[in-house]
Formats: sequence, structure tokens, C-alpha cells
Amino acid sequence: MKVVVLGGYGNFGAVIAAMLARDARFQVIVAGRDGEAAARAAERIGATGARLDAQDPELSAHLSRCEADLVISTAGPFQGQDYAVARAALACGAHYIDIADGREFVCGIDALDAEARARDRLVVSGASSVPALSAAVIDKYAAEFASLREIDVGISASAKVPGLATTTGVLRYCGKPMSQWRDGAWVQVHGWQGLRRHTFRDPPMKRWMCDCDVPDLELFPRRYPGVRSVRFGAGVELSVVQLGLWALAGLTRSGIVRHTSQLAAVLARVARAMQSFGTGRSAMFVRMGGIGRDGLERVREWELAASADDGATVPCLAAVALAKKMARGELTQRGAMPCIGLLSLDEYLAETNGLRIQTHEYD
Repeated sequence: MKVVVLGGYGNFGAVIAAMLARDARFQVIVAGRDGEAAARAAERIGATGARLDAQDPELSAHLSRCEADLVISTAGPFQGQDYAVARAALACGAHYIDIADGREFVCGIDALDAEARARDRLVVSGASSVPALSAAVIDKYAAEFASLREIDVGISASAKVPGLATTTGVLRYCGKPMSQWRDGAWVQVHGWQGLRRHTFRDPPMKRWMCDCDVPDLELFPRRYPGVRSVRFGAGVELSVVQLGLWALAGLTRSGIVRHTSQLAAVLARVARAMQSFGTGRSAMFVRMGGIGRDGLERVREWELAASADDGATVPCLAAVALAKKMARGELTQRGAMPCIGLLSLDEYLAETNGLRIQTHEYD
């Protein structure tokens, strides 16, 4: 299977390309706007490099020349993007997967459903920690509940600074209003506000978190009928960085700061200067509450803990797992959809083999 990884020399794209290149079933093409960077990255992993611009109106023709069977897009930020890359993939007869976590982008991907079905192809958006992994966790434990009422998801990254595209995406909704499902109604909250402290159990650590805008907030109330509250929080290891984001969100709400995403490069440099103070530890939790099958109140909590900055790999694993499942002929769904219900938790976690990642579950 020929796989084109757009943005294949970036932080996430390089991980996906390298993991697939180790599998003999794939011929990997590392692609991006910088042809030389693509060639260098490809040479390191025994793949092929190609200069491809995600914004090129002739992208479909270029993908056809690559004879792509599957296009994996890591070329973010996806917030504010249209579906030109997915349409280009479909036009050349390829399947499409992206690692987007932008709420509007992921939730709107079904606009391509009719076209994808007509071409007998699969288009998947959100093959990342959210909603792919978070939904896989909930799907595994949902059967324990007669009535699942509350879902709370949180991710705390290490001090390692992500790429500029990710940083820009995070800042796009900093201080901006967003809807959240609470107590059976939609309420308005603001990005990187709602500051709270969360304690992870193993290894024990306390992290600050704030409300963030992700597809889960919109998808989960529909997927799990009866759920009355869905919340998602995110944070970073260093408190000074987290509290800085929270303060910036407050300044944005007040109108003092207007265009936070334009500060991405500067803020990334500041955060990068403090990386050495981090421990390399990151974590994720999914907490579910409701009425158990025995009629009693029940809480189920799942945690993922990563060390040595291996947590930065977790958002890449859904795309890798989907590609492998497709190569095995086990991914038969067609159409366009968010990445929910396509991977089991076991299939996702199988890709953590060799990484310093552990998971735990608690009643």
C-alpha cells in the first residue's frame, strides 16, 4: 500500500511516517512543501520524499502521480481549514486520514460522506488522542453502566513544545467562547479558562488544566444518549506556562488581546526556553460516572501515563493503527466520518509497544 504522509517531516508526521516505514506492507512517501526537507526525512527512514503543497490546487494530480492508496494529513493547524486535501485524495482514488482535533473540522467531515461512498473510499478525521482514543476508552467501559451520565476527559502534556501548527491551533480558541454540554443543556465557556487542579494516580502528580475546545464536546452527547455532561480539559506540565495561557485567555476575553494565534511563534520560543525544567512526563484520563448495572452509583476512571516525552507520540498512533487495519483488509467502512468506533482500545494501545507508556483503570 502506497501511503503519502503530508507534513511527513513535521513533529507528528515524522513519527507516523517512521512507524509505517518499518512495516513491509507500506511504501511510504514523505511529503511537504519543502522538497529538500522531505527528501532528508525520507532518507532517514528508507522511504521516498516528494514536494507536495497541501494548498496546491493541483494536489490531486500530484497525488495521482504518486499512485497514492492512502493519504494521511498532518498538515495543520486544521482549525480554519477546508476539506481540499480530503477532496484531492478522493479525486485520485485514495483513502484519507487526518490527525485533526479541531472541533468544527472533525465534526463537519461528514459533508464528504456522499462523495466518499460514491468512490468507495474511507475518509476519517480526528485520528488522534481526541476523539479516537477517548472514544475507544468510553466504548470499552460503557457497557458497565445502565445509565452513563457524565464524561470528563483530560490531557496534560509534558514540557516539550509541539510544532508551530499545533501551537497555533491551540491559541486559536484561547479566550474564545465555546459550547459545552453540562447538566443536560448547552452552556458557554471560554477556551483556556475554567482553571482546575487534577491529580493523576500512577505515578502521582498534580497538574493544572483548563477547558479546551475539542470534537468530543459535540460528538459524545450524540454518541452516548443519556449523558448529561461532557467536559474536556488540557494542560501542560510547567505551571508557569499553564497559568500564562490561562491569563492570556482572560486578556483575550476582556478584549485587551485580540489575535492570540499570531503570538504562536513568540510563545513557543518562550516555552521552549523552559523545556529543560520539565520531567518528560505526560498523562491522560477519562472519567465516566453514572448508574451501574446493579443500580448503584458507579465511577470508572482510566489513565494513561507516559515518560521520557513518549506521550507526544500518542496522537500519532490512531493513524498508524488505522493504516495497518486497512492493509489487513479489516477496515471495510466507507464514507466520511470522525474517528469514532473505528478502533478498539486494544488496537490503539497495541501501537504503544516499545514506548514508555502505561495504562491503568480504577473503580
